[in-house]
Amino acid sequence: MRATEGDQLVQHGRIVGQPDKVGEITQVLGENGTPPYRVRFQDGHEALMAPGPDCVVRHPAEPGH
Repeated sequence: MRATEGDQLVQHGRIVGQPDKVGEITQVLGENGTPPYRVRFQDGHEALMAPGPDCVVRHPAEPGH
């Protein structure tokens, strides 16, 4: 997983009916875009995350995002 500041981190819901959590990556602390990331979620909460397999990175420059 690789990201840059401004990308979105999407954490998929873990149970049926639970919505995805979407946050903006505000800081990349690993080397060459690797985790951990500092993430600000839509509700204003910030967290330091080392995303697992339930997460994907969306790059805003990609078509369709």
